[in-house]
Amino acid sequence: MSALFSPFKLKNVQLRNRIAIPPMCQYSATDGVINDWHRAHYAALARGGAGLVIVEATAVSPEGRITPACTGLWNDAQALALAPVAAAIKAAGAVAGIQIAHAGRKASANRPWEGDDHIADGDARGWQTLSPSAIAFGANLPKQPKAMTLDDIARVRGDFVAAAARARDAGFEWLELHFAHGYLGQSFFSPHANQRDDAYGGSFESRSRFLLETLAAVRQIWPANLPLTARFGVIEYDGRDEETLAESIELARNFKREGLDLLSVSVGFSTPAASIPWAPAFLAPIAERVRREAGLPVASAWGIDTPELAERTVRDGQLDLVMVGRAHLANPHWPYHAAKKLGIDRPSWVLPAPYAHWLERYAVS
Repeated sequence: MSALFSPFKLKNVQLRNRIAIPPMCQYSATDGVINDWHRAHYAALARGGAGLVIVEATAVSPEGRITPACTGLWNDAQALALAPVAAAIKAAGAVAGIQIAHAGRKASANRPWEGDDHIADGDARGWQTLSPSAIAFGANLPKQPKAMTLDDIARVRGDFVAAAARARDAGFEWLELHFAHGYLGQSFFSPHANQRDDAYGGSFESRSRFLLETLAAVRQIWPANLPLTARFGVIEYDGRDEETLAESIELARNFKREGLDLLSVSVGFSTPAASIPWAPAFLAPIAERVRREAGLPVASAWGIDTPELAERTVRDGQLDLVMVGRAHLANPHWPYHAAKKLGIDRPSWVLPAPYAHWLERYAVS
Protein backbone atom coordinates (compact mmCIF):
# COMPACT_ATOMS: atom_id res chain seq x y z
CA MET A 1 0.00 0.00 0.00
CA SER A 2 1.20 3.51 -0.80
CA ALA A 3 2.21 5.61 2.21
CA LEU A 4 1.61 8.79 0.20
CA PHE A 5 -2.00 7.84 -0.44
CA SER A 6 -2.79 6.75 3.10
CA PRO A 7 -5.17 9.01 5.07
CA PHE A 8 -3.87 11.38 7.73
CA LYS A 9 -5.90 12.52 10.72
CA LEU A 10 -5.07 15.57 12.82
CA LYS A 11 -7.52 16.58 15.53
CA ASN A 12 -11.00 16.05 14.01
CA VAL A 13 -9.83 16.62 10.45
CA GLN A 14 -8.95 13.74 8.15
CA LEU A 15 -7.04 14.21 4.89
CA ARG A 16 -7.70 11.71 2.12
CA ASN A 17 -3.95 11.39 1.50
CA ARG A 18 -0.59 12.87 2.54
CA ILE A 19 -0.38 15.30 -0.39
CA ALA A 20 -0.74 18.96 0.58
CA ILE A 21 -0.62 22.07 -1.57
CA PRO A 22 1.36 24.76 0.29
CA PRO A 23 0.58 28.49 0.23
CA MET A 24 1.68 29.97 -3.08
CA CYS A 25 1.14 33.72 -3.43
CA GLN A 26 -0.77 34.80 -6.53
CA TYR A 27 -0.21 38.55 -6.05
CA SER A 28 -3.53 39.23 -7.75
CA ALA A 29 -5.83 40.76 -5.10
CA THR A 30 -7.15 44.31 -4.88
CA ASP A 31 -7.09 45.93 -1.43
CA GLY A 32 -6.65 42.45 0.00
CA VAL A 33 -9.84 41.14 -1.62
CA ILE A 34 -9.66 38.05 -3.83
CA ASN A 35 -11.32 37.79 -7.22
CA ASP A 36 -12.28 35.32 -9.96
CA TRP A 37 -8.66 34.33 -10.51
CA HIS A 38 -8.36 33.01 -6.95
CA ARG A 39 -11.73 31.30 -7.03
CA ALA A 40 -10.89 29.36 -10.20
CA HIS A 41 -7.31 28.67 -9.06
CA TYR A 42 -8.13 27.10 -5.71
CA ALA A 43 -11.12 25.13 -6.95
CA ALA A 44 -8.99 23.60 -9.71
CA LEU A 45 -6.21 22.66 -7.29
CA ALA A 46 -8.68 21.02 -4.90
CA ARG A 47 -10.29 19.00 -7.69
CA GLY A 48 -6.88 17.56 -8.53
CA GLY A 49 -6.97 15.16 -5.59
CA ALA A 50 -4.67 16.61 -2.89
CA GLY A 51 -5.71 16.04 0.70
CA LEU A 52 -5.07 19.62 1.84
CA VAL A 53 -5.07 22.96 0.02
CA ILE A 54 -3.66 25.93 1.94
CA VAL A 55 -4.61 29.36 0.64
CA GLU A 56 -1.69 31.73 0.08
CA ALA A 57 -0.07 33.99 2.67
CA THR A 58 -2.92 36.28 3.73
CA ALA A 59 -1.98 39.45 5.53
CA VAL A 60 -3.33 40.21 8.99
CA SER A 61 -3.01 43.98 8.41
CA PRO A 62 -2.39 46.34 5.48
CA GLU A 63 1.28 46.83 6.39
CA GLY A 64 1.67 43.06 6.69
CA ARG A 65 1.27 42.48 2.94
CA ILE A 66 4.31 41.50 0.92
CA THR A 67 3.01 43.51 -2.04
CA PRO A 68 0.02 45.78 -2.67
CA ALA A 69 -1.58 42.84 -4.53
CA CYS A 70 -1.51 40.35 -1.63
CA THR A 71 -4.65 38.89 -0.07
CA GLY A 72 -5.80 40.05 3.34
CA LEU A 73 -7.98 39.14 6.31
CA TRP A 74 -8.03 42.40 8.23
CA ASN A 75 -11.66 43.21 7.42
CA ASP A 76 -14.95 41.42 6.96
CA ALA A 77 -15.22 42.12 3.22
CA GLN A 78 -12.05 40.12 2.65
CA ALA A 79 -13.37 37.26 4.77
CA LEU A 80 -16.67 37.28 2.89
CA ALA A 81 -14.82 36.93 -0.41
CA LEU A 82 -12.73 34.04 0.93
CA ALA A 83 -15.67 32.00 2.24
CA PRO A 84 -16.62 30.61 -1.22
CA VAL A 85 -13.00 29.51 -1.71
CA ALA A 86 -13.12 27.47 1.49
CA ALA A 87 -16.45 25.98 0.40
CA ALA A 88 -15.13 25.09 -3.07
CA ILE A 89 -12.06 23.36 -1.66
CA LYS A 90 -14.21 21.28 0.68
CA ALA A 91 -16.74 20.49 -2.06
CA ALA A 92 -13.89 19.00 -4.09
CA GLY A 93 -12.98 16.64 -1.25
CA ALA A 94 -9.92 18.44 0.15
CA VAL A 95 -9.47 20.17 3.50
CA ALA A 96 -9.49 23.96 3.28
CA GLY A 97 -6.53 25.63 4.95
CA ILE A 98 -5.25 29.18 5.02
CA GLN A 99 -1.97 30.79 6.02
CA ILE A 100 -2.09 34.10 7.88
CA ALA A 101 0.99 36.28 7.78
CA HIS A 102 2.79 39.55 8.40
CA ALA A 103 5.68 40.30 6.04
CA GLY A 104 7.60 42.56 8.44
CA ARG A 105 10.65 44.22 6.90
CA LYS A 106 10.10 42.35 3.62
CA ALA A 107 6.76 44.14 3.07
CA SER A 108 6.05 47.04 0.70
CA ALA A 109 7.58 45.21 -2.27
CA ASN A 110 6.84 45.00 -5.96
CA ARG A 111 5.38 41.78 -7.31
CA PRO A 112 8.05 39.21 -8.28
CA TRP A 113 7.52 39.67 -12.00
CA GLU A 114 7.69 43.46 -11.56
CA GLY A 115 11.05 43.59 -9.80
CA ASP A 116 10.67 41.66 -6.53
CA ASP A 117 12.23 44.63 -4.76
CA HIS A 118 11.13 47.28 -2.33
CA ILE A 119 8.78 49.91 -3.72
CA ALA A 120 10.78 53.10 -4.10
CA ASP A 121 10.53 55.85 -1.50
CA GLY A 122 8.00 58.45 -2.63
CA ASP A 123 5.90 55.92 -4.53
CA ALA A 124 2.37 56.17 -3.13
CA ARG A 125 1.92 52.40 -3.41
CA GLY A 126 4.47 51.78 -0.65
CA TRP A 127 4.35 52.01 3.14
CA GLN A 128 6.48 52.00 6.28
CA THR A 129 7.66 48.50 7.17
CA LEU A 130 7.98 47.04 10.67
CA SER A 131 10.56 44.76 12.29
CA PRO A 132 11.83 43.90 15.77
CA SER A 133 14.81 46.19 15.11
CA ALA A 134 15.51 48.95 12.59
CA ILE A 135 17.70 46.69 10.43
CA ALA A 136 17.10 46.37 6.69
CA PHE A 137 17.15 42.93 5.09
CA GLY A 138 19.48 44.17 2.35
CA ALA A 139 20.03 43.06 -1.26
CA ASN A 140 16.86 43.90 -3.23
CA LEU A 141 15.01 44.83 -0.01
CA PRO A 142 17.02 47.78 1.36
CA LYS A 143 14.22 49.75 3.05
CA GLN A 144 14.95 50.37 6.73
CA PRO A 145 12.02 49.20 8.86
CA LYS A 146 10.65 50.88 11.95
CA ALA A 147 11.65 49.15 15.19
CA MET A 148 8.41 47.97 16.76
CA THR A 149 7.27 49.44 20.05
CA LEU A 150 5.56 47.30 22.69
CA ASP A 151 2.26 48.77 21.50
CA ASP A 152 3.09 47.72 17.92
CA ILE A 153 3.81 44.19 19.13
CA ALA A 154 0.53 43.99 21.03
CA ARG A 155 -1.40 45.36 18.04
CA VAL A 156 0.09 42.89 15.56
CA ARG A 157 -0.53 40.00 17.94
CA GLY A 158 -4.15 41.13 18.07
CA ASP A 159 -4.23 41.35 14.26
CA PHE A 160 -3.25 37.67 14.06
CA VAL A 161 -6.05 36.77 16.46
CA ALA A 162 -8.63 38.79 14.52
CA ALA A 163 -7.53 37.26 11.20
CA ALA A 164 -7.70 33.76 12.68
CA ALA A 165 -11.25 34.40 13.88
CA ARG A 166 -12.26 35.58 10.39
CA ALA A 167 -10.65 32.50 8.85
CA ARG A 168 -12.58 30.30 11.26
CA ASP A 169 -15.87 32.03 10.47
CA ALA A 170 -15.17 31.83 6.71
CA GLY A 171 -15.11 28.03 6.95
CA PHE A 172 -11.42 27.18 6.94
CA GLU A 173 -10.59 24.07 8.95
CA TRP A 174 -6.78 24.23 8.96
CA LEU A 175 -4.84 27.31 10.05
CA GLU A 176 -1.17 27.96 9.40
CA LEU A 177 0.74 30.79 11.07
CA HIS A 178 3.50 32.10 8.80
CA PHE A 179 6.53 32.28 11.07
CA ALA A 180 9.06 31.58 8.28
CA HIS A 181 10.96 33.11 5.35
CA GLY A 182 12.32 36.23 7.01
CA TYR A 183 8.87 37.67 7.60
CA LEU A 184 7.85 39.14 10.94
CA GLY A 185 7.60 35.98 13.06
CA GLN A 186 10.94 34.66 11.80
CA SER A 187 12.49 38.09 12.29
CA PHE A 188 11.75 38.07 16.00
CA PHE A 189 13.57 34.75 16.36
CA SER A 190 16.53 35.61 14.13
CA PRO A 191 19.59 37.54 15.37
CA HIS A 192 19.92 38.80 11.79
CA ALA A 193 16.80 40.94 12.35
CA ASN A 194 16.37 41.13 16.11
CA GLN A 195 18.91 43.07 18.17
CA ARG A 196 16.50 44.26 20.85
CA ASP A 197 17.56 44.46 24.48
CA ASP A 198 14.11 44.14 26.06
CA ALA A 199 11.78 41.20 26.74
CA TYR A 200 11.50 40.48 22.98
CA GLY A 201 15.18 40.23 22.09
CA GLY A 202 18.53 38.87 23.12
CA SER A 203 18.15 35.47 24.76
CA PHE A 204 16.50 32.42 23.22
CA GLU A 205 13.51 32.88 25.52
CA SER A 206 13.10 36.55 24.62
CA ARG A 207 13.47 35.97 20.86
CA SER A 208 10.82 33.24 21.14
CA ARG A 209 8.36 35.42 23.04
CA PHE A 210 6.47 37.04 20.14
CA LEU A 211 5.94 33.71 18.38
CA LEU A 212 4.78 31.88 21.50
CA GLU A 213 2.53 34.72 22.65
CA THR A 214 0.94 34.97 19.21
CA LEU A 215 0.43 31.22 19.01
CA ALA A 216 -1.13 31.12 22.48
CA ALA A 217 -3.46 34.03 21.68
CA VAL A 218 -4.62 32.41 18.45
CA ARG A 219 -5.05 29.07 20.23
CA GLN A 220 -7.60 30.74 22.51
CA ILE A 221 -9.99 31.50 19.65
CA TRP A 222 -9.17 28.74 17.14
CA PRO A 223 -11.44 25.68 17.64
CA ALA A 224 -9.75 23.01 19.74
CA ASN A 225 -10.93 20.28 17.35
CA LEU A 226 -9.27 21.85 14.28
CA PRO A 227 -5.54 21.82 13.39
CA LEU A 228 -3.47 24.84 14.33
CA THR A 229 -0.13 24.71 12.52
CA ALA A 230 2.83 26.95 11.68
CA ARG A 231 5.45 27.26 8.99
CA PHE A 232 8.83 28.03 10.48
CA GLY A 233 12.39 28.28 9.20
CA VAL A 234 14.39 25.98 11.46
CA ILE A 235 17.74 26.63 9.77
CA GLU A 236 19.36 29.60 8.02
CA TYR A 237 22.43 28.12 6.28
CA ASP A 238 24.43 31.05 7.58
CA GLY A 239 27.28 29.21 9.32
CA ARG A 240 25.38 28.79 12.60
CA ASP A 241 23.35 25.80 11.43
CA GLU A 242 23.66 23.43 14.38
CA GLU A 243 23.08 26.19 16.93
CA THR A 244 20.05 27.51 15.05
CA LEU A 245 18.59 24.05 14.52
CA ALA A 246 19.00 23.12 18.20
CA GLU A 247 17.24 26.34 19.22
CA SER A 248 14.52 25.75 16.63
CA ILE A 249 13.83 22.25 17.94
CA GLU A 250 13.53 23.63 21.46
CA LEU A 251 11.15 26.27 20.13
CA ALA A 252 9.15 23.54 18.40
CA ARG A 253 8.80 21.75 21.75
CA ASN A 254 7.48 25.01 23.19
CA PHE A 255 5.12 25.40 20.24
CA LYS A 256 3.72 21.97 21.05
CA ARG A 257 3.29 22.95 24.70
CA GLU A 258 1.27 26.01 23.61
CA GLY A 259 -1.04 23.93 21.44
CA LEU A 260 0.58 23.66 18.01
CA ASP A 261 -0.51 20.52 16.14
CA LEU A 262 1.97 20.36 13.22
CA LEU A 263 5.07 22.21 12.03
CA SER A 264 5.80 22.88 8.37
CA VAL A 265 9.61 22.86 8.28
CA SER A 266 11.32 25.43 6.08
CA VAL A 267 14.35 27.71 5.77
CA GLY A 268 14.64 31.01 7.65
CA PHE A 269 15.60 33.25 4.70
CA SER A 270 16.60 35.95 7.20
CA THR A 271 19.80 37.01 5.43
CA PRO A 272 20.69 37.40 1.75
CA ALA A 273 24.14 36.00 2.61
CA ALA A 274 22.77 32.49 3.28
CA SER A 275 24.25 29.63 1.27
CA ILE A 276 21.35 27.22 0.80
CA PRO A 277 22.22 23.71 -0.47
CA TRP A 278 19.35 23.39 -2.93
CA ALA A 279 18.67 19.77 -3.82
CA PRO A 280 15.66 17.45 -4.07
CA ALA A 281 14.05 16.99 -0.63
CA PHE A 282 17.07 18.60 1.07
CA LEU A 283 14.98 19.52 4.10
CA ALA A 284 13.47 16.06 4.63
CA PRO A 285 16.24 14.77 6.96
CA ILE A 286 16.05 18.00 8.97
CA ALA A 287 12.27 17.72 9.21
CA GLU A 288 12.64 14.13 10.42
CA ARG A 289 14.94 15.33 13.20
CA VAL A 290 12.42 17.98 14.24
CA ARG A 291 9.68 15.32 14.17
CA ARG A 292 11.69 12.94 16.34
CA GLU A 293 13.15 15.40 18.85
CA ALA A 294 10.18 17.76 19.24
CA GLY A 295 7.48 15.10 19.07
CA LEU A 296 5.42 17.03 16.50
CA PRO A 297 4.01 15.90 13.16
CA VAL A 298 5.87 17.66 10.35
CA ALA A 299 5.47 18.68 6.74
CA SER A 300 7.93 20.20 4.30
CA ALA A 301 8.28 21.36 0.71
CA TRP A 302 11.25 22.42 -1.46
CA GLY A 303 12.09 20.00 -4.23
CA ILE A 304 9.72 17.15 -3.39
CA ASP A 305 8.07 17.07 -6.76
CA THR A 306 8.37 13.49 -7.98
CA PRO A 307 5.95 10.78 -6.82
CA GLU A 308 8.79 8.43 -5.88
CA LEU A 309 10.48 11.03 -3.67
CA ALA A 310 7.21 12.04 -2.04
CA GLU A 311 6.38 8.39 -1.35
CA ARG A 312 9.79 7.74 0.19
CA THR A 313 9.75 10.70 2.56
CA VAL A 314 6.42 9.57 4.02
CA ARG A 315 7.22 5.84 4.00
CA ASP A 316 10.54 6.39 5.79
CA GLY A 317 8.99 8.55 8.49
CA GLN A 318 10.68 11.80 7.50
CA LEU A 319 7.43 13.63 6.81
CA ASP A 320 3.80 13.24 7.78
CA LEU A 321 2.66 15.45 4.89
CA VAL A 322 4.41 16.34 1.65
CA MET A 323 3.96 19.91 0.42
CA VAL A 324 3.90 19.79 -3.38
CA GLY A 325 3.75 23.32 -4.75
CA ARG A 326 5.12 24.21 -8.18
CA ALA A 327 4.45 20.74 -9.56
CA HIS A 328 0.74 21.40 -8.91
CA LEU A 329 0.94 24.64 -10.87
CA ALA A 330 2.35 22.69 -13.80
CA ASN A 331 -0.20 19.90 -13.39
CA PRO A 332 -3.19 20.48 -11.06
CA HIS A 333 -3.86 16.72 -11.29
CA TRP A 334 -0.44 15.80 -9.95
CA PRO A 335 -1.99 13.28 -7.48
CA TYR A 336 -3.40 11.30 -10.43
CA HIS A 337 0.03 11.36 -12.07
CA ALA A 338 1.57 10.23 -8.78
CA ALA A 339 -0.90 7.37 -8.35
CA LYS A 340 -0.10 6.10 -11.85
CA LYS A 341 3.65 6.33 -11.29
CA LEU A 342 3.37 4.45 -7.99
CA GLY A 343 1.45 1.63 -9.65
CA ILE A 344 -1.82 2.16 -7.81
CA ASP A 345 -4.66 0.13 -9.33
CA ARG A 346 -7.35 2.31 -10.95
CA PRO A 347 -5.49 5.59 -10.24
CA SER A 348 -8.39 7.60 -11.67
CA TRP A 349 -10.17 7.27 -8.32
CA VAL A 350 -8.34 10.42 -7.22
CA LEU A 351 -10.11 12.45 -9.92
CA PRO A 352 -13.60 13.97 -10.14
CA ALA A 353 -16.03 11.63 -11.91
CA PRO A 354 -16.32 13.75 -15.10
CA TYR A 355 -12.55 13.40 -15.60
CA ALA A 356 -12.13 9.89 -14.26
CA HIS A 357 -14.80 8.48 -16.57
CA TRP A 358 -12.97 9.47 -19.72
CA LEU A 359 -9.45 8.74 -18.51
CA GLU A 360 -10.41 5.31 -17.19
CA ARG A 361 -12.68 4.27 -20.06
CA TYR A 362 -10.26 5.22 -22.77
CA ALA A 363 -6.98 4.53 -21.00
CA VAL A 364 -4.22 3.30 -23.26
CA SER A 365 -2.15 0.53 -21.72
